[in-house]
Amino acid sequence: MPLPLPNDGLHAVNVYLLEGLTDDGGLVMIDGGWAIPEARKALEEALSAIGRDLDDINHILVTHIHRDHYTQAVELRRLMGARVYLGAGERPGLDLLNKLRGGLACSLKVLREAGADDVADRVEATYPDRYQAGDWEAPDRWLDAETLRFGDSELQVIPTPGHTRGHVVFLDERRGLLFSGDHVLPRITPSIGFEAATPGGRPLAAYLDSLHLMTRYADARLLPAHGPVADSTHTRVAELLDHHDDRLRKTLAALGDGTHDAFAVARGLSWTRREVAFGDLNALNQMLAVNETVAHLDVLVLRGDVTVAFTDGVNQYTRTR
Repeated sequence: MPLPLPNDGLHAVNVYLLEGLTDDGGLVMIDGGWAIPEARKALEEALSAIGRDLDDINHILVTHIHRDHYTQAVELRRLMGARVYLGAGERPGLDLLNKLRGGLACSLKVLREAGADDVADRVEATYPDRYQAGDWEAPDRWLDAETLRFGDSELQVIPTPGHTRGHVVFLDERRGLLFSGDHVLPRITPSIGFEAATPGGRPLAAYLDSLHLMTRYADARLLPAHGPVADSTHTRVAELLDHHDDRLRKTLAALGDGTHDAFAVARGLSWTRREVAFGDLNALNQMLAVNETVAHLDVLVLRGDVTVAFTDGVNQYTRTR
C-alpha cells in the first residue's frame, strides 16, 4: 500500500499488510508511514478496499527510524493499541534525537566538518526541525537478529546497518519474500549517513557489508519501501555494489592529487541518474550529496587510498596513490 509523502521527491512510501499470520485474524504491517493526515486517509481507504480497518492492525514491524517509516506506527499504537517493533541498533539514534529535540543537528555537524558551512546555513534556514516528542516514543519491542513467529509463519529479522545504524529487513524465507525497507531499493540508492546519530562511524562501509550479507540468503522477491516490487533481490544488490564501486572511483578522481575537503569533492561530482551538477541541487539534496561524499571518502580512507586530517574544524582529504 503506497502512502503519500507530500513535498518529498520519493512521493510515496510502501507499507505492506500481511494477512493470515496471527491466530486472532489481525494484520501484521511492515513499516508505518509518515504521521500526516494524507497518509492516514490513504491507509484507511486501502484497508476498506480489502474489508479491513485500522483496528485490525495488531503488529507493526518498522525497518528503521526515519520519519516516513516510524511516526505513523507510533500514532497507530496510540490510537489502536498496535504493538510497534524496531531494530535495537536504532536505540542510540532515538535517544539522541529526543535529547537534541530534532535530528538535524548531527547532519549539520557533518556538513560543517566537510567545509560546507554555506549549505549548512541554508539547510538550517530552509528546513527547520519539526520535532514532536510524541512521534519518537520508544517501540514496544527492540529487535535483534532473531526470528519472529506469527502462528505457523516466520519472519527473519536481519540487521542491515548502513542507511541507518539500526536498519533491519524482514525475510519470509518460506515464501521467498524480502521486505527490504530502504536497504535495497529498485530504482535509487538509499542515502547514507543521514540520521540522528553521533557522526564518526563508517556508514557506507557498513552498508556495503550489509549488501553482501543479502547474497548469503537464497534469492527472494524484493518488496521495497520505495518503488516497484522486483523479482530478484540478488540482481539489485549486484547493481548497487557496482554503483558504489563506480562512485568510489569517481570520488577518488574528483579528489585529484591535492588536499581538499568533502564539499570541494562533492562539487566536482555529478548527482542522480540524470547527472545533475551539484550547484543545480536544492539545499536539502546538496546536504545529502555532501554526506554521501563524506561516506565514500571515509571508505577510501579505510582502504588506504586516502588519508584524512582534521584541520581548523574541517576534515581535509589527500590521495595516497
